[in-house]
Amino acid sequence: MTVRDAGARPRIRLVTPPAVPATLLVVPDIGAPARPSGRESIAAKEVATMAGRLATVHALANVRGDVERLTEALGAIPADDASAVVLVGDISSDGSAESFRAVLRTLGEADQRVYWVPGASDAPVTHFLRESYNVEVVFPKLRNVHGTFAFAPGYVLLAGMGGEITDDPEAAREERERLRYPGWEAELRFKPLAELDDHPRLFLFSTRPRHKGQQEQGSQTVAELINTFRPRTVIVPAGGGDTCSELLGSSHVVSVADFATAGPVAVDVTTGEVVSSAVSPS
Repeated sequence: MTVRDAGARPRIRLVTPPAVPATLLVVPDIGAPARPSGRESIAAKEVATMAGRLATVHALANVRGDVERLTEALGAIPADDASAVVLVGDISSDGSAESFRAVLRTLGEADQRVYWVPGASDAPVTHFLRESYNVEVVFPKLRNVHGTFAFAPGYVLLAGMGGEITDDPEAAREERERLRYPGWEAELRFKPLAELDDHPRLFLFSTRPRHKGQQEQGSQTVAELINTFRPRTVIVPAGGGDTCSELLGSSHVVSVADFATAGPVAVDVTTGEVVSSAVSPS
């Protein structure tokens, strides 16, 4: 209320409102919901992660530059965060930059998430690496995981090692005429995985693991890497055989028949079950 006196400045009288009980002054913070308990927070995070987690991979083995068949096959695969395409074995027809470029561009234009490792015939490695780099710049959903790793939706870790992996520690490392790596290099490339959190893992190899009781040749190094890091599922080429799934320790190893005869093979990442191709009994 303002009171005026003649010839004097206006004076302002402040009227103090009556005291309000403190309990009436509490205002809920609608912008910051109550923090859930630790157990509720973990459960909510797991539900959110599972909702967007990679669940199925469509595996292709030894595409060998068959762009026409690849284009047709990719058109039948749904493009969403719950699925991805993975390639193992020979990607190119002759190791040329042109063949790599044609295959990888076809994968990119399909708008799929794609992860791959090269086969032993995908030499020289400079063509493979350069074309992989170029296509990843243009198509960010594509990832080469040869000797490295990447994360798929839902923090599924994909790691791989292409080429031929030999158990002979004295074997020459070769990347010009053929991709061949001594076992110790594969172990070195996978070593950083031991420092990562325990995410669900999917491994890609172009060399089959050695398996006790099996007559086929395989790499003991690859078998030891699988037993050490215990990925849920491992994708490898079948080496001319039929598609089959078998257990190695706690991991499901899916051997995929050649693309020319089997096309894409759908695999459940969690269970290792082959869901779209005839499975040979193991």
